[in-house]
Amino acid sequence: MDLSKILSVTGKSGLFKLISHNSTSFIVESLTDGKRLPVFPNDGVATLDNISIFTEDEDVSLQSVLLSVFKKENGAKCEVNLSDGKALKAYFAEVLPNYDRDRVYVSNMKKVILWYNQLVEKGLIDDNEEQKDEQK
Repeated sequence: MDLSKILSVTGKSGLFKLISHNSTSFIVESLTDGKRLPVFPNDGVATLDNISIFTEDEDVSLQSVLLSVFKKENGAKCEVNLSDGKALKAYFAEVLPNYDRDRVYVSNMKKVILWYNQLVEKGLIDDNEEQKDEQK
């Protein structure tokens, strides 16, 4: 799973795939509807491979959390109720038991699950890298 070309853009819902870039802008494609649009660095662009989740120990990469959800769901979409904060906290405690309960908010959990579902729907999550590591 390569998250280096998957972007989150502040103020825009969903995830975007990086198509091209130059010194002043990025051309991205929405994973939701396939529309392409320009995005500028001051729009608040973050690649998913640079996002971490706070834990009580060291921060954990978003990729690790997504793989944990993928395993729990056996590669299917996550059906947790996103409007139920208690259900989200309980679910998150299953996939990342030592998450920092003071710094990881329900809104963060909701976003992770929404992103996971988008990535699974597009076939962008797999556990092949983990299997390769186990074979070494």
